[in-house]
Amino acid sequence: MSRSPATVQPQLAAEQNINMAAQRVIVYGGRGALGSKCVQHFKTKGWWVACIDMAPNDEANENVIVKMSESFTEQAGQVTADVASLLGEQKVDAILCVAGGWAGGSCGSKDLYKNTDLMWKQSVWTSTISSRLAALHLKEGGLLTLAGAKAALSGTGGMVGYGMAKAAVHQLTQSLAAKNSGMPSGAVAVAILPVTLDTPMNRKFMPDADFSSWTTLDYIAELFFSWATGTSRPASGSLMQLQTSGGETQAVPTQ
Repeated sequence: MSRSPATVQPQLAAEQNINMAAQRVIVYGGRGALGSKCVQHFKTKGWWVACIDMAPNDEANENVIVKMSESFTEQAGQVTADVASLLGEQKVDAILCVAGGWAGGSCGSKDLYKNTDLMWKQSVWTSTISSRLAALHLKEGGLLTLAGAKAALSGTGGMVGYGMAKAAVHQLTQSLAAKNSGMPSGAVAVAILPVTLDTPMNRKFMPDADFSSWTTLDYIAELFFSWATGTSRPASGSLMQLQTSGGETQAVPTQ
């Protein structure tokens, strides 16, 4: 974690900071483009924000650093233990899992195994860990968001690993809304299903695309904040497609 375990004073200050904050959020993947925007947005609203990622986000109040590992149980155990150490008995109002990435590859690609492994680690590992963190640390009536993809609602022949991983996130979201899921009472799990996010990296690699059909990071950050504060919050288990046209976005549940 970003704080120093060698001194007691910073730890006391961090605990006081948590206690004083009216509302708290964990952003898993808080160093990426969307994650950084979420950290920034919730901070401007006066929330205490913790970032989980492989590198710290200096805007967050606290950081939990994910250690690289080829073992899911090892990485999951490390993150879970570090979050427990950070929060203690405190609960959070929301957990936003925006970790993920994209890689192509059909079954005919020499990179199929490598890319599928990467997609599973970036989307399924992080979503599963976030779900466990929700069971342990989310307040009753809290919010958990996961990152799915509209493309994974149907076949993804040219990006098999990506499609499988995102479809697994969709299934997990629906499972979290089911009976005996382990989620806190009244808590809601929702997945967003974007098409293309308007990030600097996407603009770099697709400079000739129609940017007006891309979903802005500001829209998603504000959407999460609305849901976290109980405004227009979807039912638990909802898969919310983000449909953008002409620069305007609507969040529409899948049928």
